Amino acid sequence: MEKIPVEKNKEYMVEIIDNGFEGEGIAKIDNFTIFINGAIKGEKVKILIVKVLSSHAFGKIVEILEKSDVRQEVDCTTYKRCGGCNMRHIKYEDTLKMKQNAVQSLVNKTLKNKIQVKPTLGMKNPLHYRNKAQYPIGINKNGEPVIGVFANRTHEVIPMEKCLIQNPISEEIAKTVLEFIKKNKISVYNEKTVKGLFRHIVIKVGIKTNEVMCILVINGKEIPKENVLVEELKEKFPEIKSIIKNINMKNTNVILGQENINLYGDGYIEDILGEYKFKISPLSFYQVNPVQAEKLYNLGVEMAQISKQDTVFDLYCGIGTITLFMSKYAKKVYGIEIVKEAVEAAKENAKNNNVENTEFYAGDVEIVLDDLINNKGITADVVMFDPPRKGLDKNSINNILKIKPKKIVYISCNPATLIRDLAMFEEQYDIKTIVPVDMFPFTSNVECCSVLQLK
Repeated sequence: MEKIPVEKNKEYMVEIIDNGFEGEGIAKIDNFTIFINGAIKGEKVKILIVKVLSSHAFGKIVEILEKSDVRQEVDCTTYKRCGGCNMRHIKYEDTLKMKQNAVQSLVNKTLKNKIQVKPTLGMKNPLHYRNKAQYPIGINKNGEPVIGVFANRTHEVIPMEKCLIQNPISEEIAKTVLEFIKKNKISVYNEKTVKGLFRHIVIKVGIKTNEVMCILVINGKEIPKENVLVEELKEKFPEIKSIIKNINMKNTNVILGQENINLYGDGYIEDILGEYKFKISPLSFYQVNPVQAEKLYNLGVEMAQISKQDTVFDLYCGIGTITLFMSKYAKKVYGIEIVKEAVEAAKENAKNNNVENTEFYAGDVEIVLDDLINNKGITADVVMFDPPRKGLDKNSINNILKIKPKKIVYISCNPATLIRDLAMFEEQYDIKTIVPVDMFPFTSNVECCSVLQLK
């Protein structure tokens, strides 16, 4: 076995030769790989080795000896500990290029067709873009309740003010709830003891309607003086249309439990995407960046080139956002989604928008798709899907290949599984284009929209 050329707790001078998929800098010493958070390709840095494994090591920056031209001053005091905006030290336009290059690298490694990935679609204003905020509640060193974000790769709560990606009203509402917790000496959930009441404050905002939902996540059934809290929130924030008590008594990392109790309002808010109005409930999925979501969905529909003679499958349809976008151009659209609540919302959204050519099914996409194709004999001319990060299952891919739709549009939040899945279609389909869309500015995450055409 070759000797590892670096030692833990020792300093080294290195040149950053590339950036990885998480935005981290990559250096080599005697062909041994070192990953360094916050370093940028082209920089020379002094690093301290903090962890050594058999195949690679991790270092942290001690001093930047030669700065990259794309480095910028960071406008957030907690970004290093938070990890939420891990590319905030890089100029925005250059983060877009890095995301394009990251997807291109995957294409070059995996696909037979070395298609040129298009430039990343960015935002004019990449600030305060999130319509959903999830604030964990913790206890600081002085024993006082705090709200903020989890420290990177931990569940330590970092107090945070004026987050640059959240909607400002979310923070104000969360602070009000925090003051109520302090004033009334209400207990805070402790993950280790599984005791304490308040776990999270979740805020959802309708960007175009300005409607706000406040979700109070608790490890119990009752909030002391909850009527007082409700009245205070209503009075201080007239934008609030729903206040919900969410019961989560499980020892889990999942934020929301399955039981919701309305304390005020109808239990939902509405927002507008494109020309459609959507009902958003506590558990339903809705893109957190609606400005970019609208670009993404319009792009997907444009790529699909749907005609009035076409039947469309929309897999992982959520509350029916892209289903409705496509319905305008299609003969019929079938939406499939595992979350029952989301399917009910999708049906209601279709009804409220006077869309009559959609049909929604609740259940596991793999099972429902199999049933539609092999038992009900329903096929599609166009298939659209936006799966979770794990990508598509092999059975669904085989069923899609079986019915041979003329077009496939694949929207993905994980380029690695996207490219892996595209490779399974290559024999029968031409990959026409891949367009990254920046849904999460200043993070290493990137959404992609790809279109495939039957050969």
